[in-house]
Amino acid sequence: MALTDEQVDRLTDERFAHTRPTSGRRRIPAAELPPGLPWPAFLQSVGLLRFRHRFVPWMHRRYGDVFTVRLIPGGQPLVLFARPEHAKEIFAGDPEVFHAGKGNAVLGPIMGEHSLLLQDSTEHKRARKLLMPAFNGAALRGYESLVTELARDEVSRWQDGSTFRSLDRMNALTLEVILRVVFGVTDEARLATLRPRVNETVNISPAILLGWGWPRLQRFGPWKAQVENQRELDRLIYAEIGERRAAEDLAERSDVLSRLIRADDDGDALSDAELRDQLVTLLLAGHETTATALAWALHELGRDPVQLERARAAALAEDDGHLEAVMKESMRLHPVIPMVVRTLMRPVTIGGVDLPAGATIGPSILLAHAREENHQDPTTFRPERFLEHHDNRVGPAPNTWLPFGGGVRRCIGAGFSLMEGVAVLREVLLAVDVTAIGEDEPKVRNITSVPRRGAQIRVARH
Repeated sequence: MALTDEQVDRLTDERFAHTRPTSGRRRIPAAELPPGLPWPAFLQSVGLLRFRHRFVPWMHRRYGDVFTVRLIPGGQPLVLFARPEHAKEIFAGDPEVFHAGKGNAVLGPIMGEHSLLLQDSTEHKRARKLLMPAFNGAALRGYESLVTELARDEVSRWQDGSTFRSLDRMNALTLEVILRVVFGVTDEARLATLRPRVNETVNISPAILLGWGWPRLQRFGPWKAQVENQRELDRLIYAEIGERRAAEDLAERSDVLSRLIRADDDGDALSDAELRDQLVTLLLAGHETTATALAWALHELGRDPVQLERARAAALAEDDGHLEAVMKESMRLHPVIPMVVRTLMRPVTIGGVDLPAGATIGPSILLAHAREENHQDPTTFRPERFLEHHDNRVGPAPNTWLPFGGGVRRCIGAGFSLMEGVAVLREVLLAVDVTAIGEDEPKVRNITSVPRRGAQIRVARH
């Protein structure tokens, strides 16, 4: 039976209370940490969250391959690492010691305590086991035809010679994929109700994320609006879950939500609250990230006629390997997520550096992807680097390309994201030629980075 609005509001309030970021830990003295700035934690947080593409490289130049940033609330330390051997050690660390969920706590009020990104230990193992069948190879092959259909429909509306922000169109398309393929919503009226609520959830500024640490802010301006949006989105999602549980064709449905409702491990199934949290996680982790990678890919192809022709030939030849390399190179050159983090439950040593319990640590994706030793000529868009053979491997060395994290916490939706990207690129390239309009650069939006000017392109039909 579907939950009432009052029951949903109570669950929302409980989520806010349980996941509000707090300092909660002892302040770790600077003497126990790698070097870092003496600035107040607020200014360092602004630097990292708002100006990360300049701030992190500047810190790297100033302090070397390991450095500390202090963050609010409470001046908690984030220790960033730049070398692949550091990333290897962190990803191979004992998950009982290297807690990823605690490192992602800033996302708690939105994603919820049951989110795969916020869970650790046995809870994470259980959730990942229940979610995994919805993202295995067979499931991905089942989703691809609908993704292709949605992409073809989107591209068919592009007028010959038109100029537009590719980020906007890719966001609209990947949102449609999430709502139809993941949520399984097909009713147009319900889609129209969900879209603005989802967009408001995705378009969160760093100030809103930081504001969750001060509940009083939620009575004012944008913080109040975000809380109200969360309530409305929760009501819609819980209503969808309730109706789906009661659907007569549940056993035949292939969308992710239906698969998750059916998921059962010896009588252990996901509750409504768990389903809500996992859906929002998939929404936030799989919508804007893929859209941004696609927008950058179209921008880079539109700047380079040689790469554009190679990609178009790959689309005609159904060479998904090359199109996947285009997506991977877009993610390398323009990282959407800046870092992969873990919070230490016990003291550890990484790369000869002693680190105390309570510190949050992680490889910097920004630094790893821009490092000359990791990627030759790193400022050049060259998808072929992911197809080249080097001794016993294909593509870049391990722990140098990190958009999906690594180890036992590697993103469960990595395969879905790449499948979606390849399908969309194929439909775009089969229909139009692309020319980039002007230059672009990254800007920070919530925890992600997007093209500041929307990766504008002009399209010409073949």
